[in-house]
Amino acid sequence: MPSRRAVLVGLAAGLALGRGALAEGLPTVAVTKDPSCGCCERWVTHLRRAGFTVTVTEGPVNPLKIRLGVPRELASCHTAQVGGYVVEGHVPAGAIRRLLTEKPKGTGLAVPGMPVGSPGMEVEGMEPDIYEVVLFGPEGRSSFARYRGSAVV
Repeated sequence: MPSRRAVLVGLAAGLALGRGALAEGLPTVAVTKDPSCGCCERWVTHLRRAGFTVTVTEGPVNPLKIRLGVPRELASCHTAQVGGYVVEGHVPAGAIRRLLTEKPKGTGLAVPGMPVGSPGMEVEGMEPDIYEVVLFGPEGRSSFARYRGSAVV
């Protein structure tokens, strides 16, 4: 019979392997953000905890938004690219997974502004906002999902 320690070590190794396998199945998220933005760092942490591998480039974000076709009214504080899509703002990891699975026609997803309670914008003692995740592209815009905090509504 294995010792308790051997079982715990085995479980930890299995979890680590499972997390690695999960990250291997997901494309890397390339985030561009302003160097002084703390909420962007918290959003990156949210994605990493959800199993994504994330690279971060610090520098001017607005020229990238323009080049990638992010409409001004959908803009937020950081821009990411993943799997051929643009992800603008505090989009929950679950919405990104769905985007990558369903592969809808469009440029990407956006959460305009900085809604309280969205991933990276959690404020202790404040009720999370209900907000839309918008699918946008040359064909127009549509609601992709509705969230309160990180949960689908």
